[in-house]
Amino acid sequence: MHSLTLAAALIAVFAGAPAAAALPLISEVFYDASGSDDGLTFVELAGAPGSTLEGLVLEGVNGADGAVGPSLALSGTFPGDGLFVVADELSGGGTAVLGADLVAPFELQNGPDSVVLRQGVSVLDAVGYGAFGAGDVFAGEGNPAPDAPGGSSLVRRFADVDTDDNAADFEVLGLPTPGSAVRSVPEPGAVWLCALGLAALARARP
Repeated sequence: MHSLTLAAALIAVFAGAPAAAALPLISEVFYDASGSDDGLTFVELAGAPGSTLEGLVLEGVNGADGAVGPSLALSGTFPGDGLFVVADELSGGGTAVLGADLVAPFELQNGPDSVVLRQGVSVLDAVGYGAFGAGDVFAGEGNPAPDAPGGSSLVRRFADVDTDDNAADFEVLGLPTPGSAVRSVPEPGAVWLCALGLAALARARP
């Protein structure tokens, strides 16, 4: 009976695991460095390794009036780890963000604001952060993520999971981690679960 108990436990664990969402997604946003933001801020995207970024546009949306800026057309492909880091360019060139995949002028404002990932007119993902007032423009999903204090970033709890609620999906991270992310445990297929159950039954028989 121990095999049956183990099988049931494994099935329960996998059934309770968060479901992965369609990629690409915004996985981390660092918009407020301690001191000057020049060349330090970044947006990390999670996507399928080798998939193209052609046609994708990353935008900042001002929470005060909904104005779009900065706006950046992306290019290239997702590297083998599935993480693509867009780093703000220093005023003198280059960036202070380690492991940056794309360096361009892309400095975001402090909250309340939003970051949007588009493909044409379609919004693929969006995160709004901070306390939005009645007259502010929230361009994120669900409820806003918290406003990260200076030196901290907003990170998706699981880089490949999107519940369409920024408050549920994002948390504050004290030390930003460009190029590193936590992914969900992949859900097993129904056939695999069935095979696991049958194997457990076979072992449990006297």
